[in-house]
Amino acid sequence: MLEPSSDELRDWGNSVIQLMADYYGELRDRRVYHHTSSREIRDRLDAALPIRGMEFDELLKVFRETIIPFSRQNAHPRMFGYVQSPGTPLAAVADLLASTLNSNLTVWRSAPAPVELERLTIDWIRQILGFNPEAGGLFVSGGSMANLAAIAAARQAKNSSSDRLRMYASSETHFSIAKAAALLGIGRQNVRHVAVDEHFRIRVDDLISKITADLEAGYVPFCVIANAGTVNTGAVDPLAKIREVANRFQLWMHVDGSYGAFAVLAKSARELFAGIEQADSIALDPHKWLYLPVDVGCVIYRSPEIARAAFAHDAEYTRIIGEEADEAFAFWDYGPELSRRFRALKVWMLLKGVGLESLSAAIESNLACARYFESIVRESDDFEMIAPVELSIFCFRHVPIQLRSESDQAIDGFNERLLVALQRDGSSYLSNATLGGRFALRGCVLNYRTSLRDMEILLDDLRRVARSLTMSA
Repeated sequence: MLEPSSDELRDWGNSVIQLMADYYGELRDRRVYHHTSSREIRDRLDAALPIRGMEFDELLKVFRETIIPFSRQNAHPRMFGYVQSPGTPLAAVADLLASTLNSNLTVWRSAPAPVELERLTIDWIRQILGFNPEAGGLFVSGGSMANLAAIAAARQAKNSSSDRLRMYASSETHFSIAKAAALLGIGRQNVRHVAVDEHFRIRVDDLISKITADLEAGYVPFCVIANAGTVNTGAVDPLAKIREVANRFQLWMHVDGSYGAFAVLAKSARELFAGIEQADSIALDPHKWLYLPVDVGCVIYRSPEIARAAFAHDAEYTRIIGEEADEAFAFWDYGPELSRRFRALKVWMLLKGVGLESLSAAIESNLACARYFESIVRESDDFEMIAPVELSIFCFRHVPIQLRSESDQAIDGFNERLLVALQRDGSSYLSNATLGGRFALRGCVLNYRTSLRDMEILLDDLRRVARSLTMSA
């Protein structure tokens, strides 16, 4: 098994590709989620330490009969939970090829062609965002790591060893920002949460007020975080106005666009992102709205040399000898990782193979599905929206006629039970959010397979599951 023959390897490949074809072909007929337990799955797996190997067909059988059916089907067109990309067959093949080559993208000499491909693909993303030609960056594991890298660069730019650093983010900002502050020694308590307006966008007046108060109290403001698509509602902060505030107070402006920034490719949403190219850094997740499988996040720096000052570290065992400037390039100088897998291959294959026109159309379709869902909810007499739809996230709740006279707490409790029952039912899948103290059913359209009809099916599924809840009560 360690060294299969060419014929054996060909047979393995044929079996795997047939499994992939069957999986994608049957996707719509699968349940999004199989309600199970840890015990049930463990009982299906041989727990004994493997002393002797198993035939490949038997290994694949375990994947087919246990791993697939007892997993959540993230590629299903009615997987609306969280911010979950479906992945693409093309990118799955790219991951196989990347693992076959097994490049380690630490420095140019370690993987010349893969490094050049990553630098090229990063530059394509720079162009998509409209950043300056000198901007650069790298691929990381995901948005959390991208946010951490950017905040480390922001701290470097302030060039301050003060233990009274302050950064600013709206109350809707992803928790990875506060986590990054803790890991970098800035402290969670020094992340100032700014109020949001009725559309869940950061209030610039409250931002200015908090920065001013902190300056008067002797703190050192250094960074403001803007959202290009919040995880709860998809809200996009007023980026150009935040840039003005950042300039006024000499702050680093970081944009967390992990979910939403690639929606700049959609003509109908482009105006929302005006000013994004003025950010000092931005976090993006190609494994979200470029439909790629995990893991591939991205951080772009407007001035990469600031990031280099934050991350570069000299060691004899990594010293580069006898190379020209281009060939001396090291990704480890721009981010926290040393070992790095060939993430760029699937990004390059998708962009090159599919093209921006098709990707833009797919994102427009996702936006249209969310807007359509909002319209049918507003037209209904048993559902209501909790937040306006800005991108492709929709927050709402079910209020059947028998609950209209009940308290908010009773309606919240019913919707919590409804969410769990819907997930266990398996036809559609939602997640949850709390907005203004209210429980909300929350969905996100992030799948090129999702259609307007799927949005109708979601409401039908909720009504059907709600009736069963009512009868059981």
